[in-house]
Amino acid sequence: MSEPTPEQEANRPTSLGIYDRPTKPSITEIEIAAVALSVIWLIVSVVFLVLPDEVDGGGFVVTLLAVFMPVAMIWVAAMAMRASRIMREESARLQTSIDAIRNAYIAQQQRSSSTYEPAVSKKLDQIAETAKKAESALATFSTKRREPAQQPAAVGNGDQTSLELGTQAGDIVPPLGTDIFIRALNFPETQEDTEGFDALRLALKDRKTAKLVQASQDVLTLLSQEGIYMDDLRPDMARPEIWRQFAQGGRGRAVAALGGIRDRSSLALTSARMKQDPIFRDAAHHFLRRFDHMIIEFEPRASDAELTALGDTRTARAFMLLGRVAGTFD
Repeated sequence: MSEPTPEQEANRPTSLGIYDRPTKPSITEIEIAAVALSVIWLIVSVVFLVLPDEVDGGGFVVTLLAVFMPVAMIWVAAMAMRASRIMREESARLQTSIDAIRNAYIAQQQRSSSTYEPAVSKKLDQIAETAKKAESALATFSTKRREPAQQPAAVGNGDQTSLELGTQAGDIVPPLGTDIFIRALNFPETQEDTEGFDALRLALKDRKTAKLVQASQDVLTLLSQEGIYMDDLRPDMARPEIWRQFAQGGRGRAVAALGGIRDRSSLALTSARMKQDPIFRDAAHHFLRRFDHMIIEFEPRASDAELTALGDTRTARAFMLLGRVAGTFD
């Protein structure tokens, strides 16, 4: 392989992709041409202007001007041409450096994105898998075959009572126990949480509770798409009397303690999703209405300890988060 020429070595790119300034030659073709033209002009001037005639003082000055003025003009033109050439070379070199910097920046961005995307994809896959497992578990109970209710007898014995017309099977289901109701609103902790699944199965048999559970499941699934999980939230727990005041119609600052979610990231993500996604917004408002109806019926028969336990469920945390974003506690 041939050795690089001095000009190639001078134009070699540096580690940053910027070309070093080449060493300027001391004499270029422009100076050589100017010297040659100057010598030719001086020889012609001496031969044709100075030697033929003897000149006096005034004529000698005119002769000098006639001899050296064109030489000066030649060198002025030569300097102008050299300056123009240097400017063109500098402009080309600067453009090359800018292109090299741009290419280096693009390459760096591509490397950064290539190392960041796998982590993001992995996180999204985990979120989708978690949501899928939750939906599958709840779908198992919501699609469970139910035994048809027996038709009431037209004529009853002494120990039997007949049902009135229009009575539905859901109306004769015994009410849920408070502890089962609260456990169902917290959803199962793990796949092995048999107590949580049993409570959820019983809750889905109750018509009103099933509607609240379904609304809660919908918003929890949508929030998980943003990476927001109720287990990660640590809200400030409100006192039982605040829950009672809210159930009795209190709103605004009087019940502001219910909006105990302080996680700025979760609040910002939820607010943005609420504004941009109409499906999420409708699901959130539907859930808030269901929770309002539930707490109105639950509060009169609940003790302070039961209200505190309710406030620590995943459903209640979703209510705190969405209620604060929706302005319920403002």
